[in-house]
Amino acid sequence: MGGYSISDLWSILVMQGFSGLSLFSVLLLMALGLAIIFGQMGVINMAHGEFMTIGAYTIYMFSKVTEQYFPSLMPYYFVVAIFAAFGFAFAAGYLVEYLLIRHLYKRPLDTLLATWGLSLIMQQIFRTVFGAREVSATLPDWLMGSWKPTPDIDIPLNGLFVMAISIVVTAAVVLFLYRSSWGLKVRATTQNRVMAGSVGINTRKVDRVTFAVGCGIAGIAGATFTTIASTGPTSGSLYIVDTFLVVVFGGAGSVIGTVSSAFSIAQAQSILTFFLTNAMGKVVTLLTIIIILMMRPEGLFTSKVRK
Repeated sequence: MGGYSISDLWSILVMQGFSGLSLFSVLLLMALGLAIIFGQMGVINMAHGEFMTIGAYTIYMFSKVTEQYFPSLMPYYFVVAIFAAFGFAFAAGYLVEYLLIRHLYKRPLDTLLATWGLSLIMQQIFRTVFGAREVSATLPDWLMGSWKPTPDIDIPLNGLFVMAISIVVTAAVVLFLYRSSWGLKVRATTQNRVMAGSVGINTRKVDRVTFAVGCGIAGIAGATFTTIASTGPTSGSLYIVDTFLVVVFGGAGSVIGTVSSAFSIAQAQSILTFFLTNAMGKVVTLLTIIIILMMRPEGLFTSKVRK
């Protein structure tokens, strides 16, 4: 089969499958935030990738400051920087919702255009502050190297870390939505906004915090992104199309659908791009998703919403 032995094919599938898990982790973190925003408020946030970039640049800045002024703290800075990435992206999202998004509810086209313009503005701010060239954070030693379960299989430690972060964040989102009083308010607002408001839920505050949380999760995605790639002003925009694809294919507002969709798309792209070209792998994946959506336009999973 293409000159590969059975052993070679097994090793290729395992390593490409794990590479797909790394992509899956980043897509999942990006899509979780977007699914919360889109599923809750119906807002098409084209600037979502830039909130990911905020998280990535946060890690970069923490690494440079720690390396220059506190070198003894290099083994520990990364974990603290992840929380900071969430905080900065959360604060930026809260501000954007207050200044821009809240004026555009129930106007999806205006929201799309406004957030697209916002993404261009944020990219230019990144270029002005950090420069046009891509930069890389200095990672702690414990994120370097790889794990070799067999002589033919080599799994990077940073990929394992990204997977662990995505599992923790996904579990936190599930607990947030289904095991907290705030999550109850979010789900009530999603199912029937008028009724939720009539029983005393501040739906405007729910929208604002939910939007900010979604942006904060994108910031965590940016933090994990720095472990597998360099960061530039347009890094986030490179993932926005795939992220929307994950959300639509999985079913807007469905956490289970988001996880399933992100896994399927990441694995398909990773394995197909090895045996085909990068472009052809993505084309085959996209065509498959289009065919499935033609038969099931609501996506893999749907949330029950009362109009």
